[in-house]
Amino acid sequence: MRFETKAIHAGLELGNPSKAIIPPISPSTIFEIDAEGRHEDDLHYTRLGNPNRLQFEHLISTLEGGSAAAAFSSGIAAAKAILMAIEPGDHIIIPEDVYAGNRKMVNKIMVRWGLESSFIDMTSVETIEEHIRPNTRLIWIETPSNPLMRITDIRAVAELAKSRNLLTVADNTWPTPVNQLPLELGVDLVLHSTSKYFGGHSDILGGAVIAKKEDDFFERVRLNQKMGGAVPSPQDCWMLSRSTRTLAYRMRGHNEHAAKVAEFLTNHPKIADVYYPGLASHRGHEIAQKQMSGFGGMISFIVDGDQKESIEIVGRSKLIKRATSLGGVESTWEHRQSSEGEGSVTPENLIRISVGLEHPDDIIEDLEQALQ
Repeated sequence: MRFETKAIHAGLELGNPSKAIIPPISPSTIFEIDAEGRHEDDLHYTRLGNPNRLQFEHLISTLEGGSAAAAFSSGIAAAKAILMAIEPGDHIIIPEDVYAGNRKMVNKIMVRWGLESSFIDMTSVETIEEHIRPNTRLIWIETPSNPLMRITDIRAVAELAKSRNLLTVADNTWPTPVNQLPLELGVDLVLHSTSKYFGGHSDILGGAVIAKKEDDFFERVRLNQKMGGAVPSPQDCWMLSRSTRTLAYRMRGHNEHAAKVAEFLTNHPKIADVYYPGLASHRGHEIAQKQMSGFGGMISFIVDGDQKESIEIVGRSKLIKRATSLGGVESTWEHRQSSEGEGSVTPENLIRISVGLEHPDDIIEDLEQALQ
């Protein structure tokens, strides 16, 4: 069964005893226990399991090629559940330009749990290997990285990790499984902020962890989900399943439009550099071609000017919305350093744009007038 078909049909039958083509939302917090007593897989309390959550978890696991998934109330809750599954005193290797929320979570919260971390440039496998310590437990991959669009060789890092008995997790939020399948390349876990492309309409908050196999480590993640309490609501899960049915077709539009916008920016005299892995000029393009089937809807670019001028350019947009986050049908952009704050390694004149599904000529016209 092909991806588009799986996205539409996978999981529809779970927790749906009716003949409804689209499963109903199940708002109940409790479920009746059989007269014979409770069975292990029975639903009985919605924090521990809900029909709509089971449907979405099955769906996203199927699309990523995993064996199981755990859905969370936000992407950062999913990320935290992974880090809480390793032991206090363990060390992780993580990109220096990782999503700013995860950097803050590691440095402000997980450090109190005894977590040790090295934030490094992940474009070199040799550099990663040099930072492995005796207590290293996990390598965190984010490719393309946010917002510098650095490319990590997923297969090479996964092979290195396995040779050292280390875990790997790949944040696949930006590419989505439409464009990249990290589990097929050897990683152990995939992470998503489902608020982004899976939701696709800037109206759902969520996260997910997908496992290649249901091992003891994933059971720790699942325990953090159920007993930590950061679970998505039945309605959020229902909406995510609904939106995922169009994911393949939306991502085709994002891919196509971003490629056109990247080409426009590359040829604009006001732009000093464009970070987009689909460009042959991108230093990670060759690796990206090997592990990505499409290059996504995210672009970062460097203005030929200072911070003040970069902020002013963003302020002049008429169609493109000035907002953080990404993955919606509408185009959004921001002066990224302003959003990241403390610990940011983003250049002061970098703008990050999430290219939406408006007609690409309209997006480019708005960019043209904002850059004048």
